[in-house]
Amino acid sequence: MKRISLVVMIVSLAAGFLIPAQEQQPGQQQEPPAVQAPPPVPGAFTYNPEGRRDPFKDLLGGRDTKEKNPTGGISQVAVEDLVLIGITKTKKGITAIVGSSQGLPYFVTVGDKFVDGYVLSITESKVVFRKTHDRGVPLVRARDITKEINPEER
Repeated sequence: MKRISLVVMIVSLAAGFLIPAQEQQPGQQQEPPAVQAPPPVPGAFTYNPEGRRDPFKDLLGGRDTKEKNPTGGISQVAVEDLVLIGITKTKKGITAIVGSSQGLPYFVTVGDKFVDGYVLSITESKVVFRKTHDRGVPLVRARDITKEINPEER
């Protein structure tokens, strides 16, 4: 019973759309309806700057957005979060390979800065970090943190 009523409804809707299309005479051309803008709605939002800046204007004025100090990378990692992966010798000296808590490896040399300290020294088996801040507060006395390579991994 439901199927029959559904079929009858579909046929009646299809007939309603086809009949007006057939009524048009072949010699007659139907004019397209004129497009009109809708009337303004009372209470609709309008913007009046009244001396304020345009909120859609480019604030940088087309200048390059590259920063001198990148917002990510090794400079945003804490010394305690670092894991010493390895130490290599290069033409410029000794370089340490450290891993962050995100699992990303970084190559650091003496003097590289972190969010709370810097690399003090690198030897063939250990790296010494100097911690100068704790949770953003400068320490009265800087602490040295030593990270060594396990003897089995040398």
